[in-house]
Amino acid sequence: MVEKQDAGNDQSSRRDATRRTEEGVPDERTTESAPTAAVRPARHPPRWIQRLAIGVLAALALTGILIFGVPWIRLTLNTVSTDDAYVNGHVTFVAARVSGQIARVLVDDNNRVHKGDLLAQLDKEPYEDEVAVKRAAVDTAKADLQAAIATVRALEAQARSLRWKLQYAIQDVDDRIAVLHARVAALEKSKATLKLAQLDFNRAEQLLPSDTITRQEYDRRQAVLSESQAEAKEALADVRQIRVSLGLPAQPQSGDLGEVPPDLDQTFASVREAQAALIRAAAQLGVVHSYEQLPKQMVEQFEELDHGDVNRTLAGLTANAPAVREAEAKLETANRDLVQAKLNLRYCDIVAEIDGVVTRRNVNPGNTVQVGQSLMAIRSLRDIWVDANFKETQLRDLRIGQSVDLYVDMYGDRHVFKGRVSGFTMGTGSTLALLPAENATGNFIKVVQRLPVRIELEGYDPNNNTLFIGTSVVPYVYVNKPSTGPNAGKFLQAYVPSSPAVDPPQKSVGADK
Repeated sequence: MVEKQDAGNDQSSRRDATRRTEEGVPDERTTESAPTAAVRPARHPPRWIQRLAIGVLAALALTGILIFGVPWIRLTLNTVSTDDAYVNGHVTFVAARVSGQIARVLVDDNNRVHKGDLLAQLDKEPYEDEVAVKRAAVDTAKADLQAAIATVRALEAQARSLRWKLQYAIQDVDDRIAVLHARVAALEKSKATLKLAQLDFNRAEQLLPSDTITRQEYDRRQAVLSESQAEAKEALADVRQIRVSLGLPAQPQSGDLGEVPPDLDQTFASVREAQAALIRAAAQLGVVHSYEQLPKQMVEQFEELDHGDVNRTLAGLTANAPAVREAEAKLETANRDLVQAKLNLRYCDIVAEIDGVVTRRNVNPGNTVQVGQSLMAIRSLRDIWVDANFKETQLRDLRIGQSVDLYVDMYGDRHVFKGRVSGFTMGTGSTLALLPAENATGNFIKVVQRLPVRIELEGYDPNNNTLFIGTSVVPYVYVNKPSTGPNAGKFLQAYVPSSPAVDPPQKSVGADK
């Protein structure tokens, strides 16, 4: 009851004070109690509560230091890091290798493709017609080659005949010379017979007046003399005839009717004519002879080519005959044109050269494209790496082969990618810029340079945790761990000689589709 009364009194007092305040009359109790309230000290929590709170905060701080601070300190002391890093990778631009009109496009942006997949296709009809034309040209060239071979074989037969004609001409001259020598010998015999007949007749003519020989014997000896004279004249005429047929004077200045030049069988008109005909025929077979060459030397050369087998010698000239070589060259050109036409037809199928994802597609059915025009791009999913731009002051302990932890912003701490330092770019970013800095102008301000360092991914699976080109990465390179892999512990990669280029096996177009 007393507490209720006190509460009622307090409420009445407050109402009176409020009313006095509104009327501008000061409240005595309020005025008297104000100094008392100002003097009253503030109430504090007990000391043991403060000590407990401080202990809890210290424990939490120590726990935080142990959990977060120590690993961070260890990471800082054992690693080199930068936030200027990003994912990079190869991009393959798909371009048209022949011009034409796009018939269809089978992929779109962000589609995943495999190597050999059909991406787009050009209208094939013009190139199919070109293949048919080139195939007909090949057939024509083959027919021309067969005709050339037949012509050359006819020339071979002609050359074979002319070769024997030349040899016969030489033998004919040799035979005439032999006949000339025989006729000269017969002439000498006739002269000897005539001389004997003349002596017999002269003896008979001396003995006839003394009747030592009969008239009949005298007449016989006279007839023998006349016959010998006729035979001698005939033998002389034969000798002169043969000399004239050989192109020699009927009566040589030396008086020796058997005198013949030693090279008559090489300079005689019929021999030279046969030699000229053989030279013309041989030239059409690709064999060149000089007109200064002696006929016998030509015949011996033919015999020595294949050990005297003239037929095989002439037959072997077919492959080297100019007409055959020309026809073969035309056939080779036609075959090359056909191969190129087939290639152009195959190029109408535009296929993916790598595994990846299609980006930047800028072609649609009906578009007319030119050779080399970019149609789309393919980003590789596996041939990717991280380019980290470290400050030059951070490069002292970096080496090839050091392990790296990669934190990608899009994944945060949920996944840590593993990597390895694979190489250093031979130039800082400023030197590789489009407009490199010119420090010789006098406006030099030293700026810490950054060197791109390539980090290759290890155990990366794009199907589980995909990395996108250009995303930011924070790498932590462990400089105190031993380096591994090729060129470990070095700044530069070792020289590896390039192997000779090998043509890859051709793959059927669009087989994967």
